Amino acid sequence: MRSITTFDIQYAHRFYGFKGEAQYLHGHTGVLTIEVEDTVNPGVNMVFPCNEIQKTAWNVLKNFDHALILREDDPLLPAVLGVYEKQGILTGHPQNTMKGEVFRTELATAYPDCRLVVTKETMTVEGMIKIVYELLKDKLNIAKLTFTSGVNAATQEYPVKGTIDRCPLCGIALKNGVCPKCGYRK
Repeated sequence: MRSITTFDIQYAHRFYGFKGEAQYLHGHTGVLTIEVEDTVNPGVNMVFPCNEIQKTAWNVLKNFDHALILREDDPLLPAVLGVYEKQGILTGHPQNTMKGEVFRTELATAYPDCRLVVTKETMTVEGMIKIVYELLKDKLNIAKLTFTSGVNAATQEYPVKGTIDRCPLCGIALKNGVCPKCGYRK
């Protein structure tokens, strides 16, 4: 069975090197849907609490919300970094409270202090799915990701690795046999 949750993500990007409207810097409201598959936990009668899926995923995904996403070879990148440095916000600002976990993968690097994600490939809906899966595959039993942005959408299904040992009281994943939320010990 699956537990499903969604995220709204506001971001700006452009398709560097593309010949069309998307070559211009523009913004989107994206909707990411994460489907987590496992057995139904008999203690709480659910696969995985959706609020816990949101907490786990949001720690990484908030790097994309209200962020600028540019490809690493985009000539706008050095210009943006220069402006941020001149404004004194390159290394953060006290009002920037939406900082997620710093990450660096083969596909993308997050700079949470300045609300920037730098990608290896053009940021498409398909690209977002690849990045999100890479970031969350070891944290959640992801069965399917869907990302919709404007009129564009993509989806990808994944083989589920097996069951995750979960707390019978909360439903969340145990860490070394202990529930990080309620303290239950297996």
